Amino acid sequence: MSTVAETLARLAPLPPSEFSEFGDVEVVPLTRYQQLSGAFLGRNWVTIPHVTHHDDIDIDGIGARKVAWEQAHPGAKLTPVVVLIKALAEALRGYPHFNASLGDDGKTLILKRYFNIGVAVDTPKGLLVPVIRGCDAKSLGEIATELTALSDKARTKGLSMSDMSGSSIALSSLGHIGGTAFTPIINAPDVAILGVSRNRSTPFPGDGGAIAWQTMLPLSLSYDHRVINGADAARFVRLLGELVNDDTLYQ
Repeated sequence: MSTVAETLARLAPLPPSEFSEFGDVEVVPLTRYQQLSGAFLGRNWVTIPHVTHHDDIDIDGIGARKVAWEQAHPGAKLTPVVVLIKALAEALRGYPHFNASLGDDGKTLILKRYFNIGVAVDTPKGLLVPVIRGCDAKSLGEIATELTALSDKARTKGLSMSDMSGSSIALSSLGHIGGTAFTPIINAPDVAILGVSRNRSTPFPGDGGAIAWQTMLPLSLSYDHRVINGADAARFVRLLGELVNDDTLYQ
C-alpha cells in the first residue's frame, strides 16, 4: 500500500509561478504563522479523508432561554456559540468515538475521557484555536467568561501552545459574517470539527395550511471517515439540535 508521501510524490507538479509575463505583480512574504498554519492545514486536508455533513437545527428555543438565563445572570451574555460549546461536550458523551484520536500506527483508537472544546478565533495573525477545558463540568456562564478571555488574549497578546492543545473537538463559527454552509478542515489529531453559519428564518407548513417560521442554524460537521460513518454524523448533529433546546443545558 502506498504511503501518503509516495502518493504525493507521484502528483504532477504545479505550473511555475511566472505571473509577471501577464502584467505587474507584487510578491508579499507570508508571515511565519501563515507558513506554519498553511503547512498544517495542507497536511490535514491531504492525510485525513474528510466528509462534511450539513444540516440545520431549530434554535427558536434558544431565544426564550437566553432571555431567562441573562435575567438570572445579570451582566452576562449568552450566545449560540456558548450554547453549542456546552452541547458539544454533552453530545460527546453519547458518541465517544467523536472524542478520540487515531493511534500513531492507525490500528488503534484513543478514546479521551476529557471534554475540551477548541474554538476558532479570527485574529490579525489569522485563525487561532484556543481550547476551553472541562466543558462538561462547566456552566454556561463559566464557558462564556473563559471564551471571552481566551478570545481577547488571542487577538492581543497571542496564545501559547498549551492554550491551543488538548482539544476533543473544535468549533468554527462564521455566523457573525454570513454564509449558508462550508467545509471546515479537521484540526488533527481530532477526528471532527463543527462549522456554524448564519441563522435564518425558514418557512415550514403550519396548522391549517398556514406558513410557520422557524429560526434555523446551519451546521457543517466535517469528520474523519476512517473513524466516523455518515449515519453517526447525522445522528450527532441531530442530537446537538435536541440539546440546545433542552432546559437542563441552561441550568
